[in-house]
Amino acid sequence: MEKHNLVPADTYIVINKTILHNDDRKILTSLYLPVIGIEAVMLYFTFWSDLDNLEIVSKEFSHQKLTTSMRMTIGEIQNTREKLEAIGLIKTLVKKGNVNSYIYEIYSPVSPSEFLSHPILNIVLYSNIGKTEYENLIKSFKIPRLNTNNYTDITKNFSDVFQSTTLTSYDLSLEDIRKYNKLKLNINSNFDFNFLISSMPKNIDTSKVFTKEIKELIINLSFIYDIDAVKMTNIVKGCFNERGTISKDELRKSARNYYQFDNGGILPTIIDNNQPEYLRKPVGDTSKRAKMIYTFETISPRELLISKNKGSDPTRRDLKLIEDLLIDYKLKPGVVNVLIDYILNVNEKKLTRGLVEMLAGQWQRLGIETVEDAMKVAEKEHKRKNNKIINEEVKNIKTPDWFDKNITKGKISQEEENQLEELLKEYKS
Repeated sequence: MEKHNLVPADTYIVINKTILHNDDRKILTSLYLPVIGIEAVMLYFTFWSDLDNLEIVSKEFSHQKLTTSMRMTIGEIQNTREKLEAIGLIKTLVKKGNVNSYIYEIYSPVSPSEFLSHPILNIVLYSNIGKTEYENLIKSFKIPRLNTNNYTDITKNFSDVFQSTTLTSYDLSLEDIRKYNKLKLNINSNFDFNFLISSMPKNIDTSKVFTKEIKELIINLSFIYDIDAVKMTNIVKGCFNERGTISKDELRKSARNYYQFDNGGILPTIIDNNQPEYLRKPVGDTSKRAKMIYTFETISPRELLISKNKGSDPTRRDLKLIEDLLIDYKLKPGVVNVLIDYILNVNEKKLTRGLVEMLAGQWQRLGIETVEDAMKVAEKEHKRKNNKIINEEVKNIKTPDWFDKNITKGKISQEEENQLEELLKEYKS
């Protein structure tokens, strides 16, 4: 698909293709936000607020308005908008010209029951917020069950209250009447259904078994669990019920179990692997410390571990620990990078879970979200330990390069620049 790069002068209007309710705000902030991030949800709310009093269509605006009001660059606006497109909340249309004109059609979020039963959205939500928060979220959307055994249903039927009457004929077009509209998640897939279908037992009527709904589920599962047609064939064969059809619940469960077996029990997640843009240090500082901060902000914890392992993949144990830091402790990726680097340096290259979790809990309580704050609190922790235990062995422990106070001052020399580039290579390779 052709890439259209936004510029601030490009104009846009917002068209409401649905009926929006206040309840949608709770759905967006509770269910969508952990998946697409706060910037994307705020952009959706901004488009919503752009609508006229009838909530049908907006005036024409420039994208400069968005960059100013949301305090984001035009590139960040475009990336954030694409998340809304991908999740099925908006459609984007463009008309090229000297100044490009955009139309943003906004659609309703899916209902809580649709979201929580979706084969992709539900898994991503669970992976991003963790078991405890997920269970609390489920409870917040549940309808309480009341015991109505001693009650009698006395609800009237329509015909009990209203009578029919003869009317003259009339023509009425309902084509343009507003209605509750939602978009489906579209996934570009090259899944080989021909192979899958041809591999089924001969007694299976594949034309009836592989309905549009089943095919859609298989595509979703193959995407979220990274399962190709060969592996999916074996999974599908074990999901036929006594009626000769595929059990959707069993298919979901089997695909999930397959993935967890291969990945040490971890569920997949779709999250930004590096530090969110809004929590990064502004570019411009040329000190060595600033360059280290930039490195921690622009690589993922997995990439950091690979560099520390001299190119080897991290162990399942280490990946599970990182997953817990991101999900259960809700630490930002850049903060996790600082924590990993610190522990590996002061703990003889070992990621001891107890030590990592002790510091992770402290940083969570302190509300540490930026790389710079994480580095400061690590330095403070190390100095506190040294003051408490005055011991040569402790004082001579190798510490991270970013512990040196002097590297915050001024520009670095060419020689230091070359040394730094060598240092950063281990993270970028």
